[in-house]
Amino acid sequence: MAPAVSPDTGTGFFMSESDTSGAARAAEFERWANVFTAHKAFSHPSELHGVLCGRLAAGTRIEEQQWLAMVCEHMGLADQAMEESDDLAPFMYGAYEKTLAQLQSSEMTFQPLLPDDDYAIEQRLEALIAWVRGFLEGMALAAGASLGQAPDEIRELIEDMVAISQLSEDEESDDESEQQLLEITEYVRLGALAVFTEFNEPEKPAGATPTLH
Repeated sequence: MAPAVSPDTGTGFFMSESDTSGAARAAEFERWANVFTAHKAFSHPSELHGVLCGRLAAGTRIEEQQWLAMVCEHMGLADQAMEESDDLAPFMYGAYEKTLAQLQSSEMTFQPLLPDDDYAIEQRLEALIAWVRGFLEGMALAAGASLGQAPDEIRELIEDMVAISQLSEDEESDDESEQQLLEITEYVRLGALAVFTEFNEPEKPAGATPTLH
């Protein structure tokens, strides 16, 4: 789908880590969607966010230039796009830092990048499927064969995500469908956090070392 463009095209890209209200999450998706629209990207913002989360959850940390190159590849942009744009590189590197901080947060503030319920249910399901496909791709790229040695509950979770990624995007809007989508989204959110916990060392206690956030 072509992401909707919101009036907010300023440079106030970043929410605080603790700001996870529905309105803030919706605004975050619109910011990503605006960037994708402005650069005529052919891919879905939720998919790229999923790829990033999959790689981070599997224990990989990405150097800035490597991450920006990944962004260009997924958005279908030429390599020089980062140099030609004033806002793309700062936005995407800020998004990387924020996503990692949310995954690391003991408050479990992480949320997949998804549109809110102002979008039709078909569009929200399409975005969720795109995010899950991206997450699986990123996780496979980062962890590879080691996923086969993961605990049973993680392997079962991955199998469930594969099934979710294959769902049909044609869904009638009714109360039951809305509830099912809500439950699947929460399952995916908690699943991503479970994978992150499995493949990443716990953060050091506050005060042990300076943080960047």
